[in-house]
Amino acid sequence: MQTENIGIIILAAGQSKRLGRPKQLLKFQHKTLIERIAETALETEFQTVVVLGANAEKMLPKIKNLPIKIVQNKNWQSGMSSSIVAGLERLLEMKNSLSAVVVLLCDQPFITKDTILKLVKTQRSTGKSIIASQYENTSGVPALFTKNVFDELLSLNAEIGAKSIIKKYSKKDLAGVTFPEARFDIDTEEDLKRVEGKI
Repeated sequence: MQTENIGIIILAAGQSKRLGRPKQLLKFQHKTLIERIAETALETEFQTVVVLGANAEKMLPKIKNLPIKIVQNKNWQSGMSSSIVAGLERLLEMKNSLSAVVVLLCDQPFITKDTILKLVKTQRSTGKSIIASQYENTSGVPALFTKNVFDELLSLNAEIGAKSIIKKYSKKDLAGVTFPEARFDIDTEEDLKRVEGKI
């Protein structure tokens, strides 16, 4: 797997209904979450796509000058799966030799360049089709998916999410990377206080 053939999809299309305001625009360590994850992805030098949906017009000014591709998911209300599909389709349009994709959420503020590169290194050393973060007795994102499972990712829908693919491969073709900080995601004001308290 060549490094130049790896892409990143940042999922940032949600409405943040529980929070009551766009969590992508919450400030953490002096930057909005969407700026933070976009800049982190760019540190890897992998081709990066950010998928926007709800409140896209409010987020565009924060990232429009970054060297990333922005995809507007008109079907964002159907869930995260539609954003994965939209992001992967765009990456494949840009680079049909894509060998793997890393899926990131903008509301996991402790993701770093090393987090992403550890997924890549683990794939190289194990040869597994999926490398998932492991935390709190579960496997999830950030996660790397090789081209072996692209067709399954492109078939995701409201009923079948990426978590189901991770579970399907968990016993035969998945390797895990310990990332306990993945449990810190932000859906409510209480989550934000919890994250800020960890610093």
